[in-house]
Order: sequence, then C-alpha cells, then structure tokens
Amino acid sequence: FILCYVIWILLTGSFAAQELIVGAVVSILVAWFSARFFVHDSPYWFFGKRFFILIWYCVAIFPWELIKANWDVAKRVLSPKLRINPGIIRVPVDLTAEYGKAMLADSITLTPGTITVDIDEREGRCWYYIHWVDVQETDREAAGEIIKGRMEKWIRRIWQ
Repeated sequence: FILCYVIWILLTGSFAAQELIVGAVVSILVAWFSARFFVHDSPYWFFGKRFFILIWYCVAIFPWELIKANWDVAKRVLSPKLRINPGIIRVPVDLTAEYGKAMLADSITLTPGTITVDIDEREGRCWYYIHWVDVQETDREAAGEIIKGRMEKWIRRIWQ
C-alpha cells in the first residue's frame, strides 16, 4: 500500500485533498488484489537482493536490450533492401518460476522484431514459440541466445 501510494503521489505531483483520497483508495485496492502474489511465509522475501536486481533489470538490462532491438529494426526499415527472413522458432527456456516465465515472455514480446506466440511446457521442459522478424539461426539453442540475450540470466536471478 505504502509503495503504491508513494508512486501515486509522485505521478500526480499533487497534494490536493481529492487526489490524496483517490490515491489512497486506489492504493488500498491494488494492495488488496495483489497481496496474494507478494505475501509469503517470509514477509520480506522479495524486498532484499531480488528487489534490487529487479530494479537493475528494469533500469539497465531490459532498456539496453530494447535499444539494441530498436536499432536493428530501424536499420531494416530504413535500408533500401528490406532484409527480413520472418519465421517462428522454438526456443528452450530454463526458468521454473511462473513469474519468471511470464516476465521473459513479456520482455521478448516488448523488444521489436520478436513476439512470444506460445509457451509449451511439455516434455519436462519449457519452450517458447517466438515469431522472429529475421531468423538468423535455426539451431534452437543458438537462436535462444540471440533472442533472449542477457534477459533470461537476470530474470532467473530475480525469481529463482
């Protein structure tokens, strides 16, 4: 509640009574609905090393991967010969936590040129089906390293 309320105040930038009341109501609702995701046996399980790694991921790792992907797509769009080789590739993922799998799939989808189409958890392993605007590698492991970059390693540190 407190974290959400502070973010509300920072985003609105207002200390008007109606803003503070609405912010408190919204923060209580968000805290109430999301508590089951963050409350565990240990009340501070996430607010330690994991929290700072998440902040680092959101401030440095993911933005860098996003910039690289944007640059690559911009070069393709602006080049006279549109070099694309679209395809869907099955990529192995070594994450076990559901939050981590969702975070990686979202991170891949948010980077231009890739979309996570499906997650397959059969055969005792997790696989992502990813639409890639320029399939550079058909080997699953190598393609996974190109697409996932450093994101999977950092997400594993957060959620496992």
